[in-house]
Amino acid sequence: MTTTIFDTLLQLPLFQGLAMDDFTSILGKVKLHFAKQKAGEILAREGMPCDKLIFILSGSVAMTTTSIDRRYSVTEYFDAPHLIESQSLLGLYTTYPAKYTATTPVNSVSIDKTAVLNNMLKYDIFRLNYLNIVSSQLQLLSKSVWSPMGDDVEARICYFIRTHLKRPQGPKSLKIKMEDLAAIVNDTRNGVSKALNSMQDKGLLELHRGEIVIPAMEKLL
Repeated sequence: MTTTIFDTLLQLPLFQGLAMDDFTSILGKVKLHFAKQKAGEILAREGMPCDKLIFILSGSVAMTTTSIDRRYSVTEYFDAPHLIESQSLLGLYTTYPAKYTATTPVNSVSIDKTAVLNNMLKYDIFRLNYLNIVSSQLQLLSKSVWSPMGDDVEARICYFIRTHLKRPQGPKSLKIKMEDLAAIVNDTRNGVSKALNSMQDKGLLELHRGEIVIPAMEKLL
């Protein structure tokens, strides 16, 4: 393992603050599975068992989450270093809720679930980091859902998008039919179309056929 990879691993959220001796001890006990993915390759699919932690060491990935009725999907983009679905390793639903696709060449490393449970969670810093990550995700979701919706159509559209995100920053993409979005925000198709065009004129989003592209989600908040 080169120094570059070693340094990158220490930057990952689950390893931050870990003493060098502990990190060396982990490397002696736990097998790290390194992999390379080309742009367009899928790292994890919706519904697959989440039986490992996947760390993105370099490159970027797209996370696409599709509604249960398959009527719309939301795509978010994450740059390295990034940990995929830490909250899906344990709990009631231990499958991936989204599809993860490499948008650039990606270097990743994964650690099997058994190794996480039997070895890594024994280290206080790793266990605390893991709990902090999962807790932060739950708190962000709760804050997003309980924030005021707003009265006008634009505000309701923003609320719908915001409550379907894992991270409320960066570029996003929503694939949905206009009539479906109108039904969700309780307005007419024409009303939603006017609101979206107004938001596009303000530079908040871009309208494409069957898709709404949001260059910077923080501008919608």
